Amino acid sequence: MFTGAGISTESGIPDFRSPGGIWTRYRPVTYQEYLSSEAARIEAWKRRLDGWEQYKNAKPNIGHYFVQALEAKGKLIGLITQNVDGLHSKAGVPDEKIVELHGSNRKVLCLKCEREYDPDEVIKKLVGDFASPKCDVCGGILKSATVSFGQPMPETAMRQAQEWTEEAEIFMVMGSSLQVQPAASFPVVAQRNGAALAIINREPGPLDEIADFVHHGAIGEFCARFGEMIADG
Repeated sequence: MFTGAGISTESGIPDFRSPGGIWTRYRPVTYQEYLSSEAARIEAWKRRLDGWEQYKNAKPNIGHYFVQALEAKGKLIGLITQNVDGLHSKAGVPDEKIVELHGSNRKVLCLKCEREYDPDEVIKKLVGDFASPKCDVCGGILKSATVSFGQPMPETAMRQAQEWTEEAEIFMVMGSSLQVQPAASFPVVAQRNGAALAIINREPGPLDEIADFVHHGAIGEFCARFGEMIADG
């Protein structure tokens, strides 16, 4: 199973690329900029503040529970997600069955000593004309545990995602435009290894022509109509 931003839009979390999404209001801050520039770090944290309550209070929807139902029935080898919202975990998918390719916004890391912080504890201190937050223990730079532009993809996560992809008999994509590499290569790898490829997404995508099954429309609608049949089948 492979999920992207489209599975969480029905929980009120906008796709970064969609109208009103973060990328339409802020320029991306690269990892290199974040490390070298206090101004860039402040800009990144201001972006984080914008919409944090929306992220924090978001609840899983029928799509997330559909994935959890597959896992509960023993039909999920693993879940590869591009999302950083943690809603699959909230829906009950075990952490050991989830690979978050782009990290998680549910924790903040010190880039020096790797101490973990609760985002709420960090964000509530960012008031007024704030400086970028630093580690209480070593004074290192704090950063959301998400993968930024220019930051290497996590090797362990990529390796696990590759293994699950090669094991799959059915590779289902839900809510991804399949335009972001290297993550978008996994469906192709799965199909080359003999898996059937199913794509469920609101808009047409670049791999629709090679997929064995395609559904264009809301994920919640698909799960309501076909979820029970697939889970039992």
